[in-house]
Order: sequence, then C-alpha cells, then structure tokens
Amino acid sequence: MREVRTLHVAPLEDGVRLDRWFKRRWPHLNHIQIQKLVRSGQIRVDGGRAKVDTKLAAGAQIRVPPLPDAPDPDERKQISQRDIVFAKSLVLYEDEDVLALNKPSGLAVQGGTKTAHHIDRLLSAWGEGMDRPRLVHRLDRDTSGVLLLGKSPAAAAKLSGAFARRKAQKTYWALVVGNPKPVEGVIELHLAKKGVGDRELVVPADPKDPRASPAETEYVTLARAAGRAAWMALRPHTGRTHQLRAHMLAIGHPILGDPKYGDEKSLALSAGLQLQLHARRVVLPHPSGGVIVVEAPLSKEMKAGFERFGFDEHEADPEPFGRRSVRR
Repeated sequence: MREVRTLHVAPLEDGVRLDRWFKRRWPHLNHIQIQKLVRSGQIRVDGGRAKVDTKLAAGAQIRVPPLPDAPDPDERKQISQRDIVFAKSLVLYEDEDVLALNKPSGLAVQGGTKTAHHIDRLLSAWGEGMDRPRLVHRLDRDTSGVLLLGKSPAAAAKLSGAFARRKAQKTYWALVVGNPKPVEGVIELHLAKKGVGDRELVVPADPKDPRASPAETEYVTLARAAGRAAWMALRPHTGRTHQLRAHMLAIGHPILGDPKYGDEKSLALSAGLQLQLHARRVVLPHPSGGVIVVEAPLSKEMKAGFERFGFDEHEADPEPFGRRSVRR
C-alpha cells in the first residue's frame, strides 16, 4: 500500500488495541514496524498521536500511512528442513492450544530491517494460516527461556488476556553486580524511552512525564557470590520494554553481560559473558481450563555465568516468591 488512507473502527472492534487492529488487517507487519509508525506519528487516531496499546472506540478514524507490501505467500512457506528441525527442537511443551518454546539467546522473536532469522519466521514449521502459532508475549533478543504461543486465535486471545490481566506469573533468573539491599522487595519506577533507533534506552522517568509508563518488578535474592555478584529471581508485574534490565541498573545492580544497561563494575565483571537473564518459569491459566506450568533449562550462556560464580541451579526454590529465603 503506497498511499495514505483513513479507515474507521468497526462497531465489533470497539475496545481493540491499536497494534492488534493493525495486525488483523496487515498480518505481515511485525510489532517493531507498528511501534515505529506509531512513535513517529505516521499512525494517528482521530487526528492525534496515540500509543500501540491505545484502546480504540467504535467509529474512530485511523490514519494509515503507506505500508510495506506483504511478502509473497510462496516465499514465506520456503522454510528449510533444517529450520523445521531446529524449530521443533525448541519445544518445551505442546498441546492443541499451547506451544511453549525454549528461546535461545541471540535469536530475535520477530524480524526487522536487519533481522531475517527469527522465531516468527520459524513458526512456519507448524504450517500457515490457522495452523500457524501466534505470539502472545515477547522476550528480548539476548534473553533466553520460556516463550509461549497460542495455536489458534481463540487460544492466543486467552493467553494474551492472561498476560494483560497479570494472571501470568513469570519468573526470570538473573546474575547481577553486587548484593542488593534489601535482599528482597519491589521496584516501582516509571520508565520512558530515550534516544532513537539502536541508541534508544529505557530510563527511569517522572510519573508526570506523558511518555512515562508505570513499571513494577518484584525481586528476591537467591544466592550470593561473596560481594561480587548475586543470583536473583525477578518477577515483572508489568511488561515494559527492557523493564528488568532498566530496573536493575536503576537500583545500582545491573545484570551481568548487558552492554546496553551496564556500568563500569558490570562491564569489568562481565568479561566473556553474554546477557545473564533467563525466562525460567511461566505459570498461567490454560486456555482450556486448569493451569499450565512451563520451565526452561539454563542456556549455555547462563551456565557460563553460574560456573564462574559457583551457583548451583538445582538449589533454587521453584517458587521463590512464595517462600523467600537467601543462602548466605
């Protein structure tokens, strides 16, 4: 589509998020592309700027800028047998409604201008159209661990709803600089994006800043390596971009192996390590009833950090936020 158009929100679409409204019409657009169009003001709602999570009202006017063409359907299906085998090797859990993958560090969830190999492309291993699993949340490129998908539109909607309503309990493991004090607590700091493109950072912001979004992270110290590093369990209660990384830096204990959200101490201590952040466990309602619990084994990148500081993954409480204790 090469021209600007104005479309109206249908009555049945009342309350739908702006990004999801776009995805329903142009499914070939990824989240990053939609975000950039919204942030730059090319997408507008009733003549004004909006956010990707803006809830649309029936009858609202949406400015739709020129959009990239959809790829040739035949090209998208051209996924190699090697990629299919690789994609299937990532499966942690699968049933008729849910697919859980063990996302490796370094593999992006969705594509961009410089990213051709990503999880979204690999989903062709399960088929196209209604057979294609749907992303319901995201992980940073260098974060390893549990990634959940819905295997039908209905299942994806229920899973997405669980994340949106904070019914999903996500537990991340991280290795950080020093020993946080207190050893457990909640970080409540509004965050806002600063900068442009690859230099964009998420930083603490004044709650009155219109660009700021509330962000909350619960944390527990699981173990310490003298005064050098700590093994943390982190639970985000909100889903802001780079939330855990920005929050840990903000309290003076950045995650090791993080070149973007680090300081002098973390860079010195991180020599040879990749990002020490792992989506260890997800617990949430299953779309068909009951509860699903999925855990991801440590990635090779995290194992390197554990070996360096002498941590033993088998000593962790699977639910540290229920029975908080710290090994000294």
